[in-house]
Amino acid sequence: MTIPTSPRPLRRLLVANRGEIAVRIMRTAKAMGIETIAVFSDADANALHVRTADLAHRLGPAPARESYLDPEKILAAARATGADAIHPGYGFLSENADFAEAVETAGLIFVGPPASAIRAMGSKAAAKALMEKAGVPLVPGYHGEDQSDATLAREAARVGFPVLIKASAGGGGKGMKVVEREADFAEALASARREAKAAFGDDRVLIERYLTRPRHVEVQVFADGHGHTVHLFERDCSLQRRHQKVVEEAPAPGMTAERRARIGEAAVRAAEAVGYVGAGTVEFIAEGDGFWFMEMNTRLQVEHPVTECITGLDLVEWQLRVARGEALPLAQDEIRLSGHAIEARLYAEDPARDFLPQIGRIGRLRLPDGVRVDAGVETGDEISRHYDPMIAKLIAHAPTRDEAIAKLAAAIAATAIDGPVTNLDFLGRLVAHLGFASDTHDTGFIARHAAELLPNPPADPRLTIAAGLIRLALDDRDAVRAQADPFSPFATAGAWTMNAAARRVVTLGHDGSETELVFLTDRAGTRLLDDAGAIPVAARLDGETAVVTIGDTRFAASFTLDGAALTLAAPLGRARFVERDPYEAAAAHHHHADRLVAPMPGSVVQVLVEAGTAVTAGTPLVVVEAMKMEHVVRAPHDGVVETIRVAVGDVVADGFELAVMAAEA
Repeated sequence: MTIPTSPRPLRRLLVANRGEIAVRIMRTAKAMGIETIAVFSDADANALHVRTADLAHRLGPAPARESYLDPEKILAAARATGADAIHPGYGFLSENADFAEAVETAGLIFVGPPASAIRAMGSKAAAKALMEKAGVPLVPGYHGEDQSDATLAREAARVGFPVLIKASAGGGGKGMKVVEREADFAEALASARREAKAAFGDDRVLIERYLTRPRHVEVQVFADGHGHTVHLFERDCSLQRRHQKVVEEAPAPGMTAERRARIGEAAVRAAEAVGYVGAGTVEFIAEGDGFWFMEMNTRLQVEHPVTECITGLDLVEWQLRVARGEALPLAQDEIRLSGHAIEARLYAEDPARDFLPQIGRIGRLRLPDGVRVDAGVETGDEISRHYDPMIAKLIAHAPTRDEAIAKLAAAIAATAIDGPVTNLDFLGRLVAHLGFASDTHDTGFIARHAAELLPNPPADPRLTIAAGLIRLALDDRDAVRAQADPFSPFATAGAWTMNAAARRVVTLGHDGSETELVFLTDRAGTRLLDDAGAIPVAARLDGETAVVTIGDTRFAASFTLDGAALTLAAPLGRARFVERDPYEAAAAHHHHADRLVAPMPGSVVQVLVEAGTAVTAGTPLVVVEAMKMEHVVRAPHDGVVETIRVAVGDVVADGFELAVMAAEA
């Protein structure tokens, strides 16, 4: 950021991002009297951030590299719309030094740090060398220039396993791999390089000792162009999955005043060492009484709302004021800490399947009252495979940590969403866990308590019956609509046969199990056949709500249909069912273990074997990437690869057959 000698006008702001952060930035800018401009890809033409902005500009096709990650298109949008400044948000181009430089060269304000600071901290390896000179403590590791496989393997052995491989050019868990054994290092290194290249355009990595029970503590720093740097206290972000944060809180529990002062001073030294200006986050790994520098994120963080809650400050407002040349509004001794705040990230992901991202239309979204909610979507919006699957952030603030936990738990319970699978129920179990309440958690907490946190309880059997009835009612409604003559008896008869009750079978899958429901329909109505006999049942549709009757029980259920997937929300609970084709299932059953399918919708980034290759159990066969996350599909047993059905670059759906192995001898 070029620091002006006098304040620069900032009347029209282009937000070069999407989702909840773009919406958040626009709302603060509007409150300051600044006009806002959204940019969007074809996938986001009707997204919430576009609807929120005063003006919007199309960038191009859905893939991020052809839209949000194209600096020239962003700059062209700024010129076309008369923007004074560009706010990069977080992710995408927010930590791209060349982009920051190009914005300033174009005569615009870049709402972020100087390009020199981004470069200094953009390489984790260079940043660690700089921090060492500044006296900031470091975790033992290797962050040298020699990036040969042999050197990295040798340095990993020197540091001692387990080690952590990290992308040198970025964060957010992308390009990060924990390696427990020396024998696994080469494969993990190759995967980390691919993820880093895809996410940041740079495949360099560094090696660190992997601490076994660490806490992730980060400090919010802020600097202006007049020589002032402050910290706004710390956050604890230890609850993570896939090395990505899921619950964050401020202040860090158990932090003494003396330790808070030490870690805050270290963060300020880190920012001053690179001539920092604007909002930034200095991340530390902590264990026992020690803490060590990990990296600095030269941007606003996803979890900044918890800092705003405990300080009563608007960090986006501070960013905009500093960007137009003003001094920081407060000195260090004027910043106060009040209460405790906790944030939970609501994602479209499946915790039961290793948190794989999910896609689809949001049929209904009910967000809670009484807490702060930062959302990037609304009912009817689409979660695309091209971008991060975050739906919303729920932030509770209260006088004490216990009260904040209770408030957040109530907010999660009051949230409802139909459509793609989400981590909502997982979040409820997580914040209610005694280990979190008693502050005994660390970065490995979720993995250690997976058996308690991940499984969904079995769906109420009546929900399964309701799903079957709704499926039949939808089929009947579609059949009526398909008839040219709506008064034809074929359009109105429904399930009907000449001399006997019509028999219809619905097979539903839920959490890995299948249920076959058999319904009989005649003039007397519809009945469900089960071991106890025949139970009268019915479902009456009204839009996306159904009134369901099962014997003497009646209840309303809202539902969302996405292809074969049917999501229900009712007083009996929430569940997602997938209708199965019984004939297809029977045909595929014999070779099921040998049919290797895509675990998520995405792109094939690597095919590691050819048809006819003999492999052993666990051999990597195909790598699928979606939402900047890689998933390796491996051989289920020793055998021969019979068929490869995909090539690099293919886009596949969830469940698409990637390869077939010959049956195990």
